[in-house]
Amino acid sequence: MTDDMALFRQTVRRFVERELAPQEERFWKQGHVDRDTWLQAGAAGVLLPSIPQDYGGGGGSFGHDAIVITEQARAGVSSLGTSVHSAIVAHYLLTYGSEEQKRLWLPRMASGELVVAIAMTEPGAGTDLQGIQTRAQREGGDYVINGSKTFITNGLMAGLIVVVCQTRPEAGARGLSLIVVETEGLKGFRRGRLLEKIGMKGRDTTELFFDDVHVPAGNLLGAAEGEGFRQLMQQLPKERMIIALEAQALMERALSETIAYVRERRMFGQALIDMQNTRFKLAECKTQAAIAKVFVDDCMHRLLAGELDLPTAAMAKWWCTQKNCEIIDECLQLHGGYGYMLEYPIAKLYANARVSKIYGGSNEIMKELIARSL
Repeated sequence: MTDDMALFRQTVRRFVERELAPQEERFWKQGHVDRDTWLQAGAAGVLLPSIPQDYGGGGGSFGHDAIVITEQARAGVSSLGTSVHSAIVAHYLLTYGSEEQKRLWLPRMASGELVVAIAMTEPGAGTDLQGIQTRAQREGGDYVINGSKTFITNGLMAGLIVVVCQTRPEAGARGLSLIVVETEGLKGFRRGRLLEKIGMKGRDTTELFFDDVHVPAGNLLGAAEGEGFRQLMQQLPKERMIIALEAQALMERALSETIAYVRERRMFGQALIDMQNTRFKLAECKTQAAIAKVFVDDCMHRLLAGELDLPTAAMAKWWCTQKNCEIIDECLQLHGGYGYMLEYPIAKLYANARVSKIYGGSNEIMKELIARSL
């Protein structure tokens, strides 16, 4: 944590506490943030903190992205999809985009003028990239895209979508390409319904449909077709660290909420914290959260040094999300019936946490990746 990062944390914390946390309940009810919220985030310098200043970003490192992720989790805010926007899609564009593409899209993303998404998951293909059916066929100077995507974060407002497509179906996963789609006024593109989820209700998640959508061939990410699988594999360790970071921060939020609650709640004439079972349960949870923090910090050092490998990122993702769900479950139990009421933060934490064992690659797939490295 450098002085610069400490100052940035203060900036992010102020923005989250003033602009996001007071609106979180309303965002949950309407199923998405306000469009102006993205512009406010851009004006506050919260978007694209790790993208070079030449492209409108903050000029920091992934450590700055981690601050945005953990500060939102600390405040119990889940509605603004900055991780996908800033820490994931922006870096696909920075790493694989042409100079023209970077200068065209990144500054507008940094300001919040342009909201972005990545469309990978399909109704019949989740973690299995070889099962992707969306096709992009070259016709003259265009790609013609046909297919559908689901569970797309930021899908409702995205003006720019990185779409994972098959450009060489005979090659399986090795025939995948990433094609950038600008959605405004685009013929053949449509958004499906807002999907109603168990948790993270304020983070818009939609279906997307592509029916003979024409996109300029220059919107291909990378030098040639078929580079999509490699590009995805190179970025996945960072994406899984995002999930691990959020899980670790949520453990600490759940513990702080629960410790405050059991100090006030009285049962059988004494505070709940004075009962041995409560103290022992919280001692176990606090120990597991401390272990998670040490592990995540070590992974962050490796990532910032360019040394985080796929199996270690998989370990961080599955272990932190598993422990997060276990800890939140124990904390909810200590709230008794009140823990099941959505007016209490622990209930929302419980609902939000569950998907972390699924997205970014299910935890079963994470164990398979680890096993392959043995």
